[in-house]
Amino acid sequence: MSPSFHAVCFDHDGTLVDSEPIHYRLWCEVLATYGVTLTEAQYKAHYAGVPTLANAHDFVARHGLAVSAPALADRKQAAMADYVTRSAFPLLPDARETVARLHGRGLRLAVVTGALRLSVDTTLREHGLARWFEGVVCAEDVARNKPAPDGYRLAAQRFGLDPAQCVAIEDTAVGVIAAASAGMPVVAVPHVLSRQQDFSRAIAVFDTLPDAAAWIEARAASPASAMASPATAPARCG
Repeated sequence: MSPSFHAVCFDHDGTLVDSEPIHYRLWCEVLATYGVTLTEAQYKAHYAGVPTLANAHDFVARHGLAVSAPALADRKQAAMADYVTRSAFPLLPDARETVARLHGRGLRLAVVTGALRLSVDTTLREHGLARWFEGVVCAEDVARNKPAPDGYRLAAQRFGLDPAQCVAIEDTAVGVIAAASAGMPVVAVPHVLSRQQDFSRAIAVFDTLPDAAAWIEARAASPASAMASPATAPARCG
């Protein structure tokens, strides 16, 4: 049987907002103070969609930086906080319409992200999306960030649902692993900076958010529907 969904968990960076190019630029600025050059190809291959602290550990180890990983992560987070206090990240194409469409279908919505709450709150407030989201799970809410499943498990718990009754939308392999490891079906809509990543643990892969929304709508639960186990093999769509 096909899965039947009651709720949708959206990733934030790269799924709702086009923040990855900005994160790349901020990392370049921070790393430049240590004499490190980060190419776009390197960012795509290793760092896009990965939580800040994990990236900081990699940079420190890879380049032998004379700074602790937490201190480097703090510098990046400070740069990000400075950005979002001045301007919200731009929405990705069709993000608003997809959120409104799925909410209108009767699905419950949450954001599950490895980002800090400041960033998500700014997005939801400045782009007028807050009214459609029932909950937000951010880095501050869990002990372990993506690719650990903690965030998605917490979101399902707050919904009062089994993870299999929800579906996640992610743009990176790290996020797909997090949702799948929580027992939550996940569809991937790769960002331009993550298209080369491994999405084999996604239940389906789409080129656009509207394509993903149509697939989810077709599997949205009716009030009397019985829950089914999620499929595991990804299908390439769009």
